[in-house]
Amino acid sequence: MNVTPLRASRRSNEPPQAAPRPGGRSATHETVALPERGTARGRYRTNGNAALAAQPAEEPVRRPRLRLAPPVPVAAPRTPFVLLIVLVVVAGVLGILVLNTKIAESGLQLTDLKHKQAQLDLREQQVSQEIAEAESPGRLEAAAKRLGLVPAGSPAFIRLPDGKIIGVPQPATGKPSITSQ
Repeated sequence: MNVTPLRASRRSNEPPQAAPRPGGRSATHETVALPERGTARGRYRTNGNAALAAQPAEEPVRRPRLRLAPPVPVAAPRTPFVLLIVLVVVAGVLGILVLNTKIAESGLQLTDLKHKQAQLDLREQQVSQEIAEAESPGRLEAAAKRLGLVPAGSPAFIRLPDGKIIGVPQPATGKPSITSQ
């Protein structure tokens, strides 16, 4: 039984490969020989005289190389997106304006409070000076005389644990002032 191949080697019929394109694509189409119908595996003819006859070379069927198609563009409406962006920008500008206004208002309040604090500090110094003058020994003695108080003699003390009196208590001597009566 004689067997004749229908086509020559695949390597001899292939055109030279072009340089690959970016993304792994190439410009050439891949050549694929399709088997004939009704033949065993479609490679050889072995039926009668047909096996001995010279067969014309078949033109292989060219199929384009399959590749991924780009995704279908989503046609989302742009108006709501643009309105959202404009709304966000306007809200941001208004927020910054309100924030700057509040900061300026707080600055004015701070200036007023510092002025009031300075006045209160001055008043505190004046009152402290008046208290210090009122606590001086000469002022206390004059105030005591106006109330009718007289200077006391030597004092006597009581020891608390046992109740013993240390010293001799004496009544105060002196004439009350005229203003005390």
